[in-house]
Amino acid sequence: MLVVKIIAFLIIVMIMVRMVMIMIIIIIIVVVVVVVVVVVVVVVVVVVVVAVAVVVVVVAAVAAVVVVAVT
Repeated sequence: MLVVKIIAFLIIVMIMVRMVMIMIIIIIIVVVVVVVVVVVVVVVVVVVVVAVAVVVVVVAAVAAVVVVAVT
């Protein structure tokens, strides 16, 4: 009986270890996905801000040229 109990305990421990490993892998995957999403969002925001800044500068330059040409 003792041997059976030890074997059952070992099997339970193995299952627990597997479950913990699976949970750790899932957590790592989730963290990686979150980091990638955050990086993509930051890059998109930076690109949009730069594009808006360029458009504003171009519009300002064109407006200045038009004002100078008109006056």
